[in-house]
Amino acid sequence: MSRISTVVFDAYGTLFDVSAAARALAEAPGNAAFAKVWVQVANDWRLKQLQYSWLRAITGEYCDFWQVTQDGLDWALARVGMEESGLREALLGLYWELRAYPEVPAMLAALKAGGKTTAILSNGSPAMLDGAVSSAGVGGFLDAVLSVEEVGNFKPDARVYDLVGARFGCARDEVLFVSSNGWDAASAARYGFTTLWVNRAGEPVDRLPGRPAHMARDLTGVPGMVGL
Repeated sequence: MSRISTVVFDAYGTLFDVSAAARALAEAPGNAAFAKVWVQVANDWRLKQLQYSWLRAITGEYCDFWQVTQDGLDWALARVGMEESGLREALLGLYWELRAYPEVPAMLAALKAGGKTTAILSNGSPAMLDGAVSSAGVGGFLDAVLSVEEVGNFKPDARVYDLVGARFGCARDEVLFVSSNGWDAASAARYGFTTLWVNRAGEPVDRLPGRPAHMARDLTGVPGMVGL
């Protein structure tokens, strides 16, 4: 993979643990009832966040990702009968402080030390991404943070993937695109990127036109994949 000059990461679920907000609240004192359902809430929140982004992309009803994130949480809390519990504000606040996965800082540092261009390409709004990058302390390892707001639609719209070449002037086959979402990795592969699907849960490969070139359980091996 010696041609790879640019390594681009999805943000939520790839670099940042999207379950961290619900987990942190469940572990806080006084939240025993929520602690019993936090895993379901976290999973439903993420699923609805993605589903709503896809539906808005298809129907042309774009809004920023923060609205989609709030809508997904409202559905998830309603499902467990906790929409009036006061949990909403606490969870939304914690979402701006998501933890990076443990291997992320060292992995990004190795890429930068090896001379690779690094970036985020995410559905997230610029403000959300700034919050996550700052909270995780990884801004110094990134050359750019690219948001779908520049094109006004969500992944897997090809115009989103176009942002990488437009920003860095690189060819598609010079890019390693890394995502924890199988559909995102598949769509980016069909677009022409070399892709790595970070399959932390050991799920089956999505049946889509594109197929990720690589699959791993975490991000530890990314520097080695680009010859570092």
